[in-house]
Amino acid sequence: MIKDTKNLLEFWETQMKQSHRSSNYFFRKSPSHYHMMLLVMSAFKNDQELSVEELKTKLFKTSRPKSAIIITEAVEKGFFFLEKTSTDQRKKFIRPTIGFAKEFDNYITTLKNLVL
Repeated sequence: MIKDTKNLLEFWETQMKQSHRSSNYFFRKSPSHYHMMLLVMSAFKNDQELSVEELKTKLFKTSRPKSAIIITEAVEKGFFFLEKTSTDQRKKFIRPTIGFAKEFDNYITTLKNLVL
């Protein structure tokens, strides 16, 4: 147990040293940022559609204007992209970029290896 805690601490410290990699810093800014990352990646991994409006609604204790700002920042930084639907051009789905999806997979794999 002590070794697991030490490994987890070392992993966290390594992640924080990589703050120049903007996704590490961006998604750890606040619980809302981290929650957004998990919601988007969960929908992506489960082949579910997640609209921008649904994401704003699901973000726990985050106002809709604040949610919109975080979404806009994530898109501008290249972590997510918006895709319009063919039936309703006003509705947009949010998806991770290929690069961010790979980075997320590496992050999850490393975490799994630390606790297993």
